[in-house]
Amino acid sequence: MAKKSVRDVEVKGKRILVRVDFNVPLERGEVKDDTRIRAALPTIRYLLERGARIILISHLGRPKGEVKADLRLDPVGRRLAALLNQPVKKLDQAVGDTVTSAVAALKEGEIILLENIRFEKGEEKNDPALSQQLARLADLYVNDAFGTAHRAHASTAGVAAHIPAVAGLLMIKEIETLSRCIDNPGRPLVVILGGAKVSDKINVIRRFLQLADRLLIGGGMANTFLAARGCSMGDSLVETERIAEARQLMEESKLNRCEIMLPEDLVVTREIKEESPFNIVSGGAVEEGWKAVDLGPETASRYSRAVAEAKMVVWNGPLGVCEVPPFDRGTEIVARAVAQSEAFSVVGGGDIVAALESLGLTDKINFISTGGGATLEFWEGKELPGIAVLQDK
Repeated sequence: MAKKSVRDVEVKGKRILVRVDFNVPLERGEVKDDTRIRAALPTIRYLLERGARIILISHLGRPKGEVKADLRLDPVGRRLAALLNQPVKKLDQAVGDTVTSAVAALKEGEIILLENIRFEKGEEKNDPALSQQLARLADLYVNDAFGTAHRAHASTAGVAAHIPAVAGLLMIKEIETLSRCIDNPGRPLVVILGGAKVSDKINVIRRFLQLADRLLIGGGMANTFLAARGCSMGDSLVETERIAEARQLMEESKLNRCEIMLPEDLVVTREIKEESPFNIVSGGAVEEGWKAVDLGPETASRYSRAVAEAKMVVWNGPLGVCEVPPFDRGTEIVARAVAQSEAFSVVGGGDIVAALESLGLTDKINFISTGGGATLEFWEGKELPGIAVLQDK
């Protein structure tokens, strides 16, 4: 999947509309976590150094086509200006006469940040009229927002029908690294999948069953697989309607010679809250009134050993209720094993990335994807609209 990038086109003096993913958490009117802003800096700096006129466009939150004062991008503009050490002109609209005039006055090496594009009702509908308005602002469109590439919106796909469209440097890095996991993985390939529901990741599980040497399953997903084995899961989260499918997946793993590893012991509690009393039981021996909330110590050690033997590790989703201590311990143990391993590690998904950040381990991971749903859909083999519209190399 070779796409043209900003390195393949002339950018000097051109007005360039860059779709970035500045959907960052805010706290008391300021950016709480600027990871996504920093991820876009290589592309922005590349364009600045070559005399482009930059128009940035992003969404923030889910305003559903209405102006929400607490979702304006002013805090983002301030943080970006500080990171770049240069002015960023933040506008109060995404389209309209004021925007057109500001863009016309834009000089080489200057930056405009448009207002939250999801304030526009036509954005999520991929309205052709909005796409055309955006396209008229620029000579070139650059998509550097991998996290929204699975959405066919006006600013992620529609605009590319009207002006040349190429990938940003972050987008290229995402495509190349996530493709490597599928097309040229290191062996043994160990895939770790967690999260609450099997239904959210059926297609990813099935894809990696064909590719991985070992598939380590944790979180609420593991409960459904254990139930499919006939284990007692008490009051644990179990998708009963997915038990037959989980059983089928385990049969497929044998055909594909991929070992599915499930918890051999579990941390259980009656109530999911901080410092709630808990017990450790063997996998599938959860009594009524108790809920499985984390990997047990034996399982965490076993998963860590599997990671230590890997040449590549792919991870999506937490392995327990990691936002509620002490039920984050299993995720922490495995995370430290990944950080210490010599395997090439790729991690995607907001919850597990947040866990790695809290542990101070992000710099020990080879690649952290900025996508959530986009990462999963890419690994599933789906065509992502925000990538499909970009020019091929």
